[in-house]
Amino acid sequence: MTATTGRPATTEPVALSYAHGTGTTELLGDTVGANLDRAVAAFPDREALVDVASGRRWTYREFGAAVGTLARALLARGVAKGDRVGIWAVNCPEWVFVQYATARIGAIMVNINPAYRAHEVEFVLGQSGISVLFASLAHRGSDYRALVERVRGRCPGLRSVHYIGDPTWDELLLHAGEVTAQQLAEREAGLSCDDPINIQYTSGTTGFPKGATLSHHNILNNGYFVGEAIGCTERDRICLPVPFYHCFGMVMGNLAATSHGACVVIPAPSFEATATLDAVTRERCTALYGVPTMFIAELDLPGFAAYDLSSLRTGIMAGSPCPVEVMKRVVAEMNMREVAICYGMTETSPVSLATRRDDDLERRTGTVGRALPHIEVKVVDPATGVTLPRGEPGELCTRGYSVMLGYWNEPERTAEVIDAGRWMHTGDLAVIREDGYAQIVGRIKDLIIRGGENVYPREIEEFLYGHPKVSDIQVVGVPDEKYGEEIVACVIPRDPADPPTPDEITAYCRERLAHYKIPRRVEIVDSFPMTVSGKVRKVELRERFSPGAGRTGRNRDDVG
Repeated sequence: MTATTGRPATTEPVALSYAHGTGTTELLGDTVGANLDRAVAAFPDREALVDVASGRRWTYREFGAAVGTLARALLARGVAKGDRVGIWAVNCPEWVFVQYATARIGAIMVNINPAYRAHEVEFVLGQSGISVLFASLAHRGSDYRALVERVRGRCPGLRSVHYIGDPTWDELLLHAGEVTAQQLAEREAGLSCDDPINIQYTSGTTGFPKGATLSHHNILNNGYFVGEAIGCTERDRICLPVPFYHCFGMVMGNLAATSHGACVVIPAPSFEATATLDAVTRERCTALYGVPTMFIAELDLPGFAAYDLSSLRTGIMAGSPCPVEVMKRVVAEMNMREVAICYGMTETSPVSLATRRDDDLERRTGTVGRALPHIEVKVVDPATGVTLPRGEPGELCTRGYSVMLGYWNEPERTAEVIDAGRWMHTGDLAVIREDGYAQIVGRIKDLIIRGGENVYPREIEEFLYGHPKVSDIQVVGVPDEKYGEEIVACVIPRDPADPPTPDEITAYCRERLAHYKIPRRVEIVDSFPMTVSGKVRKVELRERFSPGAGRTGRNRDDVG
């Protein structure tokens, strides 16, 4: 697409930072339940779900029957179309049953982070109006039953609670016999693919989170086209150590699998590097998902070389910027030669851009791919909203079937991010290249302005991943009296006993980076503060290492 803008006229038209994902496959018009029925009919005897921890397995026929039983039980207990059903649990088969059963009856499943504490759960229960709650019994020291009882009296809309692995789950299923298959079919016949079926609370950095509301059409199509991007078929077995309560697990994982007849493998209730590679080896998984920190943990396992990962061919790395050096190791050492980078956000179901399995290494390590089919992307001037020429950094916006219906019961906050043209404003700074591939250069809020110079942390991070003493790194800006902001490199060292010094970082950067981009301080950390979706909380790092926060860091004094 070419056009001219308000800039000075030139002899050549300006290629704008706009791209539209094309493809020969039409959007799916199914509901999630109807799409699952298609998979059950096509692949009844293929495995649909494996829970490694418990040893339980379901074929598609068995999985469809389990989902139907739970759906009929919910109908018997009076769950109506549009009612909110909460799921507050770690990864387990029952989580998946709830996902598909609620979709089959038109209820709206509300994802609740298992790490939430009482006041956070109370907020979600009240804000979304949950009437039925499914919960784990306990995990990592959290007594879910005790936490529910603490807040239940302040949530009058909550009618019933069912605990996974507890008699309350089995008691609910006993009611399934009160509803016939015909009655369930009649409920499904009254559903539209545009109905809302999922609320996911974004992990905002300030205040309470917002409930992104997603439809059958949003998440089914996004899961399907993500599966298409990695060449998913009924022969694939996808290892999912990523949480189901986030889009990465339940959309890119579960829905990508069931829409193609593939198998979901749950390695553990929550991420464990050893359990993940054990599952890949034992179940002969062909795909592995994860955020960069998960892949780093797997690659750094002392016995990594002993795992048989020869069955892997693909997978997805997403959730936060993917370091080039880590991606190269995943391709070379984990046999994931077709691994994809995906970019997105909860509000866009989530994926907007992805690399393709036949992309060369440069595109799969240097970009976040190109627009998925039926999705538009553009890069605009954050101040004016004008679409910028290709190659210029600005705010990335996306439009299409994947954009959420809105934030639950918050029209004003919805209007802050979705404009009149239905463009979702991501808050991310990006560049669209001449070939249509996009590079994320940072967050608008993460941009560092040092002495009047714009500094993109992502550029420095990617460069420093190549330092032999750096295992992982995050770069942030902190207040500085002289320059306005100063650059701090927060480093997880490869060897904690021999971390990089500021002088070593300076020497490494001097020949390749402009002087104003070289970090003045190096802070050695054991780990980074993370959001529930696997993104580093840079705002917390800024607060921790800002002047007056009690940390002085290690400075270099020889670079202006």
